[in-house]
Amino acid sequence: MRTVAEQLERVLSAAVTPPAVRVAISEAHGLLCAEEVVASAALPAFDQAAVDGYAVRSVDVAIASQGHPVVLPVVGGIEAGVRTAHRLQPMQTVYVATGAPLPTVADAVVPRSLTQGTEARVSVTKPIESGQFVRRTGEDVQPGDIAVRSGAFIGSPQVGLLAAVGRDKVLVHPRPRVSIVSVGDELVDVARHPGPGQVYDVNSFSLAAAARDAGADATRVGIAPRDPRRLRDLIEARLLVSEMMVISGAAGGHSAELVVEALAELGRLDLGRVAMQPGSAQGYGLLGPDQVPTLLLPANPVSALVVFEVIVRPMLRVMLGRRNPYRRTVTARTLEPIVSPVGRRQFLRGQLMRDDRGEYLVHILGGGGTHLLASLAEANCLVLVDEVTTEVPIGAEVPVSFLAQRA
Repeated sequence: MRTVAEQLERVLSAAVTPPAVRVAISEAHGLLCAEEVVASAALPAFDQAAVDGYAVRSVDVAIASQGHPVVLPVVGGIEAGVRTAHRLQPMQTVYVATGAPLPTVADAVVPRSLTQGTEARVSVTKPIESGQFVRRTGEDVQPGDIAVRSGAFIGSPQVGLLAAVGRDKVLVHPRPRVSIVSVGDELVDVARHPGPGQVYDVNSFSLAAAARDAGADATRVGIAPRDPRRLRDLIEARLLVSEMMVISGAAGGHSAELVVEALAELGRLDLGRVAMQPGSAQGYGLLGPDQVPTLLLPANPVSALVVFEVIVRPMLRVMLGRRNPYRRTVTARTLEPIVSPVGRRQFLRGQLMRDDRGEYLVHILGGGGTHLLASLAEANCLVLVDEVTTEVPIGAEVPVSFLAQRA
């Protein structure tokens, strides 16, 4: 029986990041940048007004005060987007809108709130220093600066910055394509009514959602055909368009043996046990000419999701180019005693919360039943109990791994 660490090492060693692709920046959100994006021009590209007001030479209003305002003639106006150059003469001012280019010689903008007057003449009642209320050329980005670094996560600010430096496309690590298949004679699609002894296919839906949450481009294939040849043909076709295969219901028992036998011509799949609970029964191998990583998960929906979280999700994050593929982990005090089997790492569903002192507390859900899917739906974390610990008293500290954040 492998440890969780050994299984992770084995699986992650086969994680290959798909070749980088160039995409429109509108499609790059949530991916990792695969190039150093160097700015070819300054940002802002010209001195511009930061507020609506009056462009001035700061020296002309240096002595302005409430009691002795400086009165300047208004010789024009400049709106944002104007391309015509304007030149300001000493002791003159021009009205400028936010984002408008400053006229030549002007080095500051007086906000409207600090002025009085008419369209023809304006009184400035407070001195303004050079550069005040001005967005200087290149103060954000200089030519030659790296706007977005290779390996950086592309969020909404990065998308905006790429647009600001004039990039309509960017090289990224693409989302790995994952095919999700369920096997089992007892399964029916949710569109049908289950007969005696039958259950809905839960795993293809939940695992596809988990893969998308991890950042993958997931395809829910659904229930695989029972006939071995048709099953092999289906998997072989999906291998051509996938960087990962996930087959649930094929990790233990007679059903798993039939799947391994049916896919033997495509490559070797090893069935085994991992020292974890739930989800001990697992399988793994490389299939097809491209050696696509293929993971066999348990039929039980809770076990399948926990194995996905612990084993499959880190692999997908590595394939996305992530340096740290794991969820954030904190320490929390348990509100219930925990009993855990020796020799297996326990992954319990929990609700993480904070007390009025900001200390993390965790409430154990599900009473230990690995089949209780409703408790997993309520959980916001997994409570981790190591292989050598058999009892955890109330109030003891335990490591807790965050699950997907809720809105």
